[in-house]
Amino acid sequence: MKKISLAGLILFVFILANYRISNGCTNFLITKGASVTGSTMITYAADSHTLYGELYFQPAQDHPAGAMRDIYEWDTGKFLGQIPQPAHTYSVIGNMNEFQLAIGETTFGGRSELSSQTGAIMDYGSLIYVTLQRAKTAREAIEVMTNLVDEFGYYSSGESFSIADPEEVWILELIGKGEGEKGAVWVAVKVPEGYISGHANQARITTFPLSDKENCVYSDDVISFAREKGWYNGTNKDFSFSDVYAPVDFGAARFCDARVWAGFNKVAKGMEQYVGYAKGLIEHGENNFASNRLPLWVKPEKKLSVQDVMEMMRDHFEGTELDMTQDIGAGPYQLPYRWRGLTWEVDSTEYCNERAISTQQTGFSFVAECRDWLPDPVGGILWFGVDDAYSTCYVPMYCGITEIPECFAVGNGDMLTYSETSAFWAFNWVSNFAYLRYSDMITDVQKVQNQLENKFVSFVPAIDKAATDLFHSEGETQARKFITEYSVNEANNMTQRWKELGQYLLVKYMDGNIKREKDGKFERTETGLPPGPLHPGYPEWWYKAIVNSTGEHFKVIGGAGH
Repeated sequence: MKKISLAGLILFVFILANYRISNGCTNFLITKGASVTGSTMITYAADSHTLYGELYFQPAQDHPAGAMRDIYEWDTGKFLGQIPQPAHTYSVIGNMNEFQLAIGETTFGGRSELSSQTGAIMDYGSLIYVTLQRAKTAREAIEVMTNLVDEFGYYSSGESFSIADPEEVWILELIGKGEGEKGAVWVAVKVPEGYISGHANQARITTFPLSDKENCVYSDDVISFAREKGWYNGTNKDFSFSDVYAPVDFGAARFCDARVWAGFNKVAKGMEQYVGYAKGLIEHGENNFASNRLPLWVKPEKKLSVQDVMEMMRDHFEGTELDMTQDIGAGPYQLPYRWRGLTWEVDSTEYCNERAISTQQTGFSFVAECRDWLPDPVGGILWFGVDDAYSTCYVPMYCGITEIPECFAVGNGDMLTYSETSAFWAFNWVSNFAYLRYSDMITDVQKVQNQLENKFVSFVPAIDKAATDLFHSEGETQARKFITEYSVNEANNMTQRWKELGQYLLVKYMDGNIKREKDGKFERTETGLPPGPLHPGYPEWWYKAIVNSTGEHFKVIGGAGH
């Protein structure tokens, strides 16, 4: 039996526990010129009904000559093969390494005939985590990722990657070449300074500059391969990666790009012109390509803070034509969730639920913030949260930490094993209870969420300074120890506070009533007993909907109005 390193074992356990996260993710990308502080940022929501939210750690490690790394498919844990290890690999916390390189993804699938490649080893998840161990910058990451698929083959379907370092933000879109071929065709573009971008399970790069290697790189055969397959016969300058390799249909617009539109709509002007496209109404132009698609990037109305970017991840199309809180499916308490499936039929006609950025099945999400004015171990922060992005709390995990908080630890519970010390279970306890009386309970949840996140954001400058002072005066080891203690304590304390929130909600909203409160405390009578609770009932429109549906079934004989 081969000896497995601790880092390899941790990663393998994580993969087994968290398969099937593809086909349901959302990313936004923020350039330095679009952020308040001059940081770069990318976001990621890993949405899967079987994903258990954990944070994992891969330590830096030296490897002897000839050492090999096992590759397991991210979605299934299936062993795919081995690749050589470099002499040294970097430490990685979640999706960010010690040099502030961060990578996220969304799966777009694309042409089904390109989805399998016999003998291939590198699936999309392995590409991310192997690259984080080997690259220091976004440009280097693109080179590592594309070289890996060239050498070892690409095992997955089409994928969009968000790649950020403290200076630049890139989108890499890649799809395999199918059976009988090896590797992938791909294109990567740098998001222009002052702009933001996004992708959500639909390829987004259309035409791209062919002679601007500073801002765009691509595989030599990205166009010629499509010509050989008979998928494109136009000019090179008009070639659209997305329209050729992942054509847009109703689902791609309504279930995928609509999420990008919703995020853009929160921070940029002019998005109303794309409402029709977000609703799945696709107009076709030359080459039968969609002509009314969202732009790849937009300029935000104002520069964005990390909390603004968190709010981009918290959306149910509120205030738009797709608002999930306004139709009858939201019920009497404006619940912005619809239990799956995504589509359904009535009288042989197919209908759909909306697919929002914020969704109940999220395992974990993050905002990765990269800051070039600080030492790397201190400069990178993975603002990490578990469960639904709308009701999660993002806690700062510095990229240089060397220990995982117990609340996020791999193996601390799983999807079928409740753990009292797990953040995933604490947050699911709160959110699932809140679904019962959402419009009331979510205000209580957001109050605590805001208190904690405001505290974290306000403390960060002081933590930065103290850690940087230690870095320069006592060395990197002491600085890492300091930020590790801070991140671990804040995450575990946050989880305890969330458990207390769950207890509070149970007491307050038990049995459909609402306990009376005064000055932040539950009221008691002079004898110490609780006064009679409030019985708010349902909103009037809900009662009318019941009558419209049931006629006189509930009518009181001889009652009011007779």
